[in-house]
Amino acid sequence: MSFRFKAIAAAALSLATLATSGLAQAADLPVKAAKKAADLPFFLVIDNRVSFSWMPKGTDPGMWSVRPDGSINGTTAKQVYSFTHFDLWAYGTNFFTISMFKSGHNDPASPCVAPGVNIAGTASDCAGATEIYGLFRSTFGWNEIFNTKAFTMGPLHNISFEVGMDANTENNFLAPAKRDVVAGLQFAFDLPYKGYINVAPLMYWEFSNHNAFTQCGLFGAGVPGVTCNSDGNVSYNPTWAVEINYYMDLGFLPPNMQFWSISGRAGWYGPKGDSNGLPALSGTGIFSTKSKTELNSEPIRLTFDASKAVWGDKYSHFVDLWVAYRYWQNKFGLDHNAMAGVCTIAPTGQSTKSCTESTVYGGITVKF
Repeated sequence: MSFRFKAIAAAALSLATLATSGLAQAADLPVKAAKKAADLPFFLVIDNRVSFSWMPKGTDPGMWSVRPDGSINGTTAKQVYSFTHFDLWAYGTNFFTISMFKSGHNDPASPCVAPGVNIAGTASDCAGATEIYGLFRSTFGWNEIFNTKAFTMGPLHNISFEVGMDANTENNFLAPAKRDVVAGLQFAFDLPYKGYINVAPLMYWEFSNHNAFTQCGLFGAGVPGVTCNSDGNVSYNPTWAVEINYYMDLGFLPPNMQFWSISGRAGWYGPKGDSNGLPALSGTGIFSTKSKTELNSEPIRLTFDASKAVWGDKYSHFVDLWVAYRYWQNKFGLDHNAMAGVCTIAPTGQSTKSCTESTVYGGITVKF
């Protein structure tokens, strides 16, 4: 994680404390008993932050409108409010984030099923949807578990077991309720200028989600499990995933300009079965509902350490200003070349431009 070197500093500080304690004991031994060295705290690093960002061209699959000139508008502005927590303890790390995404009117809340249209097919001006999304990841380092340095060699810093889960809820008509778990390994590598890159091959299982459009009774009785889902809940097949994240200070800049850093992430998630959980209706061509490999990425984020620039090294990364590029193809595993009525328009196959997200966005992060 980006706080690896804080952990190293904490370890170095603890060793310095032990060394100093040892010298004091030698000098004072004839006079008084040696003092026991203080135990290390359970958490070596605790880091909490809040962020606000603005995304001008977010998307939500199936949410699109037609502009007066006839072109398709599949994007919506989103305000994003986030809290993140990171800690490092003796055997690994924990990372947790929860975010609220507030969309514009092109991604409407229920009872609208599309911009300006409610479930009855009549005009409605619905507020933008609100989504809550949480993610948790924990690692357990092999060097720490086995009390060895065997898994540190060259640029390889450590190998860890990794586990985690994701969950979300949104107040639109689809009413998604994603629940997934991941498990696998993480390979941590060092980069120059106090940087790192982590690569994690994982098993991914989205064991539960909700899709109101597939619920039995919405478009007639249907056959549960064949043409509709009895309660709208869907369970997908386990699949593979690869998650990568990196961070590096721009240490090659002159000392009076060393306020900049770059970071990024990417996650690939394999096909997880039929997107509606109804293989009997999967179809072919633009009518296919088979899921595809999903790429959810932020290839680069450029961060300016404003607090360090104003108040000095002691306050490094207390206030960050940043700009990033976000790219998300086959969003939620939906095939951007298929999924008629969601990612494409039948019968022409024209893209709704809502299943691939491509946007520059920026924000501010404050540590507390």
